[in-house]
Amino acid sequence: MRTDVQSFTLAHLLRRPAPVEVGGFVAGFDPSTTSPYVNYATPRPGAEPTDADVAALIGAFRERGLKPRLEFAPDAAPAVEAVLRRAGFGTEAEHEYMVCTPVSLTMPASPEMHAALAMPDAPGGPAGGGFRVETPFGDDEFRAVDAALSEAFDGEFPPSAEGAARLRRTQENGGAVRFVRAEDGGCAGAAMCSAPAAGTAELAGVGTRPAYRGRGIAAAVTASLAETLFTRGAESVWLEYSGEGSRRVYERVGFRSRGARLYLALES
Repeated sequence: MRTDVQSFTLAHLLRRPAPVEVGGFVAGFDPSTTSPYVNYATPRPGAEPTDADVAALIGAFRERGLKPRLEFAPDAAPAVEAVLRRAGFGTEAEHEYMVCTPVSLTMPASPEMHAALAMPDAPGGPAGGGFRVETPFGDDEFRAVDAALSEAFDGEFPPSAEGAARLRRTQENGGAVRFVRAEDGGCAGAAMCSAPAAGTAELAGVGTRPAYRGRGIAAAVTASLAETLFTRGAESVWLEYSGEGSRRVYERVGFRSRGARLYLALES
């Protein structure tokens, strides 16, 4: 499964608007943003790059005015980390990832969550004291999801037209976006999942606005997205978690720890 996740990352970056292959790496560039979380590289599984390959990769980032940055599962390419360290790359983060399969998926057990998942595409707000998981369709809904995720992640990225457009593209290009509507008609919480590649799909951006936390929204949108991608043929869905609280949420709906991914960046 570790190599599946790495193969997915490779295929995902090749879907970027302007991917570049350098040595044993693929860099996925999107000219619409300078975000390092969108513009990054990954090695091919089993790659054994040289110092010259890494220098060429750094050059591809520098000529675009971007920070050289990589995300990868080290077990899938054991020779890569040492050569990157030699070039001056440092650790930005190391995250464990979790995987869910159709067999392990567990739909939330509470009545409110069952109601949420019964009609995932239905319009409207809360019903019967619970909530529905919905699919955004119009520009206003994509903007509301983008704004809610910005708030959920403490403004780490500001809400923007580009962010809303990326959410729409995710959905239009074979992925999925799901959200729970707030009482004011906006978004209480949401998440997205990429289109499948290499048999798996990445679920990301699971976020709930502070005022709506503790109601099961994260579990509901996560389970709904996993189920949606399984109906589209994905053999698994994977995600990364940021703390013990979120890990427990994902475990409740059938995700299990499988490995680690390393984030390296060249700061100078």
